[in-house]
Amino acid sequence: MTEIQDVTGTAFIVAEYRAQENAEAHPLYRDPIVHLFLNERTRQAAERIGANFPPGRAGVKLRTRYFDDHLDAQLGNGCRQVVILGAGLDTRGVRKQAPGVTYFEIDDADTICFKQASLAEAGIEAPIVFIPGNYVTDGLLRLLDANGFDFDLLTYVIWEGNTMYLNRPAVLEVLTDLRSSVGEFAISFDYLTEAVIDYATGDEQTTTFVRRFAEMGAPWSFGIDDVGALAGAAGLIVVDKIKTADLYRTFWPGRPLDSIWFDHYSLCTLAPGEGVSL
Repeated sequence: MTEIQDVTGTAFIVAEYRAQENAEAHPLYRDPIVHLFLNERTRQAAERIGANFPPGRAGVKLRTRYFDDHLDAQLGNGCRQVVILGAGLDTRGVRKQAPGVTYFEIDDADTICFKQASLAEAGIEAPIVFIPGNYVTDGLLRLLDANGFDFDLLTYVIWEGNTMYLNRPAVLEVLTDLRSSVGEFAISFDYLTEAVIDYATGDEQTTTFVRRFAEMGAPWSFGIDDVGALAGAAGLIVVDKIKTADLYRTFWPGRPLDSIWFDHYSLCTLAPGEGVSL
């Protein structure tokens, strides 16, 4: 991993923001693994992207807590497989190990190799099946089937920081593939409004933040204004949805909510209409 650019490079930006929460007196979560992937170069890159826009960093921290909480709930309900799409430098396969649970992480080969080497150098072993590939162009179901995934086991899918780089057909294909082939599952993902994608929020700081990702070769291209309609088109229901603004008020009640970013950035969990509970 020599360049912090393109969509691959955003994994380091996100990891830097996630790592910052470790320094808090009362952190939303603890991630003792993420530092293995970071250095001065990644810190500088993260500062360039997030300069003068703390909401960008806060959004990453809030979504980390959301996915962690929902993962904990799924593991408590008997989930046996966790699939992480576009996994990047996600550390849940190490942080959230549970007896009898296998993690499947899909990402490009360079990211997978870097991550495996970093964990091995630190002497860390975890029940993770690393799958190099592109789940859009290579086919999600084919990648899972070729790597020992059991389509009959209760599964939780984490789709973090991905949908905004895709388009509606690609997002629907992932959801419909899961709906048609995985017996019992839930999937959680984050998403932006169409106004963010169109530079139409009316907030210059938000627009600048979005443009910085585009300038590093990782432009956001897809927003969702009606996640219920998207879920319905895939034959799923919305189990849970929440704006990061509401997460902010819940977890940081003493902090002023001073950016519209949090009203344009949300998270949700979808599942088939029957057979899955959270």
